[in-house]
Amino acid sequence: MNKDVAVAWEIGAELGEGPIWSDTLRALVFVDIRQARLHVYHPEDGERRSWDLEEACCWLLPREGGGFVAGLRSGVVGLELDERGPRIGKRLTPIEWLPAGDRLNDAGSDTHGRLWFGSMDDAENDVRGHLFRLDSRGVTLMDSEYHVTNGPAISPHGDTLYHNDSARQTVFAFDLDADGELSNRREHIRLAPGAGYPDGMTCDREGGLWIALWDGGRIARFHADGSLDREIALPVSRPTSCIFGGDALDRLFVTSAATGCHDEPLAGALFEVAVETGGIATTPVILPNDPGL
Repeated sequence: MNKDVAVAWEIGAELGEGPIWSDTLRALVFVDIRQARLHVYHPEDGERRSWDLEEACCWLLPREGGGFVAGLRSGVVGLELDERGPRIGKRLTPIEWLPAGDRLNDAGSDTHGRLWFGSMDDAENDVRGHLFRLDSRGVTLMDSEYHVTNGPAISPHGDTLYHNDSARQTVFAFDLDADGELSNRREHIRLAPGAGYPDGMTCDREGGLWIALWDGGRIARFHADGSLDREIALPVSRPTSCIFGGDALDRLFVTSAATGCHDEPLAGALFEVAVETGGIATTPVILPNDPGL
């Protein structure tokens, strides 16, 4: 195994996704979409806890005032998490607002606390995925015609939003203004055939963009101009997402998937990767007149 890579948890997640560092819990929180499970890992003492969910969860983000905002298959909800486990709260998106067969997939928050998230055809057959924004104005459709939406990530200064269409091996970049409007959509990175598919991603303090490469067996860091900086090989072929964690946000945690990887002993594990440059704190999602739980 690469000397920069350590196994944090051999959990064997079928589709590990949505990692986020919680300052409140001092822990990494992530999900297994296919198994509808929520996992919490405390790196300081190695404590690990898992819970079943009534509905598959695709991601969590911290919410201003405490708790989380969570993306279930069918929509966005409030969620509380403590030693007793997760408790789902009120919905923040309309019931049955997604077409049959669609689900949410990945999300991030910008420096103003707005929520950005994507949807997709769960069977990955049709190009009908969207990018949405959720803020005080409600849910707004911001971009369309994605095959597999993934990894909304925001630059450190908050003026660029990155978003993937994984199936097309393409990372798009948008200019993001202070009002949350997008412009200047452009192809930022296009991976070569056989190089893997861009999945979840995050920015470090210097503006480097770290991307988990599904079927690529590695994570990669790209400069702000889209040029490749470095790659780190992993002992699995399907890493799914990455996020900085630890009290100093100086550890890079990577989730992975076991689905389709029966000959890989560490498939679905959570990894910790040594990096030189740490990350930036996730801005809690701000929901004015938050209905809470």
